[in-house]
Amino acid sequence: MHPFPHVYRVQARGGSQGRLVLETEGVAPLESSAPAEFDGPGDRWSPEGLLVAAVADCFILTFRAVARAAGIDWSALAVSVDGTLDRQERITAFTAFDLHATLTVAPGTDAAQAQAALQRAEERCLVSNSLKAPVHLATTLQET
Repeated sequence: MHPFPHVYRVQARGGSQGRLVLETEGVAPLESSAPAEFDGPGDRWSPEGLLVAAVADCFILTFRAVARAAGIDWSALAVSVDGTLDRQERITAFTAFDLHATLTVAPGTDAAQAQAALQRAEERCLVSNSLKAPVHLATTLQET
């Protein structure tokens, strides 16, 4: 890992209407627009969707590192995140993220150790740690 601080640079460009283009060096451009809930077309990633996706993505990547360090034998992790956007005191913001994780482990895996690793991943996820809204984790273990 590179020493901290890390700087992530993204460029966004767009006109008075329509889609935006998000770019960063070495990565394919990504089109974005307002979601249907804000009268956008709803056919592209939106800032809201990208933020919720970042919670899911970061959780899985963090779990990989935690599971590797703990020696947990696993084959799949499916994550679903519901981000709740609400208006409180005239401010629109995410108020909660409900993260549902289903971990597939090898037969005989210590369930308590796997559950603890999932919890550690949620606690260490840098995206979740950067948000004001709480993240609630619900887990399911299944054997292959």
